[in-house]
Amino acid sequence: MSESLEKRVEAALAEIKPQIQADGGDIDLVAIENNIVKVRLRGACVGCPMSALTLKAGVERAIKQKVPEIQSVEAVQ
Repeated sequence: MSESLEKRVEAALAEIKPQIQADGGDIDLVAIENNIVKVRLRGACVGCPMSALTLKAGVERAIKQKVPEIQSVEAVQ
């Protein structure tokens, strides 16, 4: 069997993390429930008006490319 869903999502996050960290932020995987990834944004991402765009256009797109069964990515507190 292939890698677990969580490992594949973590690998996708690892690829995009350096770009987020370069802007002073960070992102952590919190959970995967019903093919919805829940992440926590930290650092400069908290309260940043661009974080929603980063989440959808950057993070969600990167994860869906590597793990197509993921439906969406949501930020949690």
